[in-house]
Amino acid sequence: MTEALRSLAEFQASLDFIFADASLLQRAFVHRSYLNEAGDDFDIPDNERLEFLGDAVLGFVASELLFRRYPKRLEGELTNLRAALVRRETLARFAEELNLGEFLLLGHGEEESGGRTRPATLCATFEAVVGAIYLDSGLDRVRDFLEDRLTAEVERVAPSALAKDPKSRLQEWIQSELGVTPRYKTVLTEGPDHARFFAVQVTADKVPYGVGRGRSKQEAAQSAAAMTLHHFGQLAPEYIPDPAFEAQFMLSDERDP
Repeated sequence: MTEALRSLAEFQASLDFIFADASLLQRAFVHRSYLNEAGDDFDIPDNERLEFLGDAVLGFVASELLFRRYPKRLEGELTNLRAALVRRETLARFAEELNLGEFLLLGHGEEESGGRTRPATLCATFEAVVGAIYLDSGLDRVRDFLEDRLTAEVERVAPSALAKDPKSRLQEWIQSELGVTPRYKTVLTEGPDHARFFAVQVTADKVPYGVGRGRSKQEAAQSAAAMTLHHFGQLAPEYIPDPAFEAQFMLSDERDP
């Protein structure tokens, strides 16, 4: 196992406040790989439960910020913005800015494989730190910790998050939530050259989630992406239900997320 590169005192100095319960902060930086090699004398759990809590707290604070900042935006638009704020890449970048990787306790294998800079690990650590701050000092302290970061990020992502086409929105959402890339396949071509009709199906990890049609493959793909976003409960005003057409392609029950 390997120790942290920097001390918790340094991290608290960067936050400009001291934890009442330092063990909470320490726990936020304990990767599960460290426990596999630590002796019985080390009795601090890994950070996964704090990560779980921090994820929920972060989602609430982001939702509250967006609710107050955009009083006229619809629920779906706010949901898209929140997804952009709390996606793995964003949180990993926040973690990098705070040098969180340097405070981690890691097992040898995790250290050697680049765990201190791995986006998934950094994202989880950031969420664990949020959970630790919440338990130690409450929601107001979490707001202080997050507000400037989230405000700057929403100013950066809002124009594109609110204007992207269905394929772009689906690409970002599905990669963030499922860790896979959507694929598009033309499943039907009909009509003469001057009035061609296309149907395109979108899959993720080989499971079909949506189908769309249009006078071009691109138009059909956008329609399929809109259906898929709607299926996952995401904003998709472009989606126009067509049960008879969709039934032709017998979309699998495996689509349920």
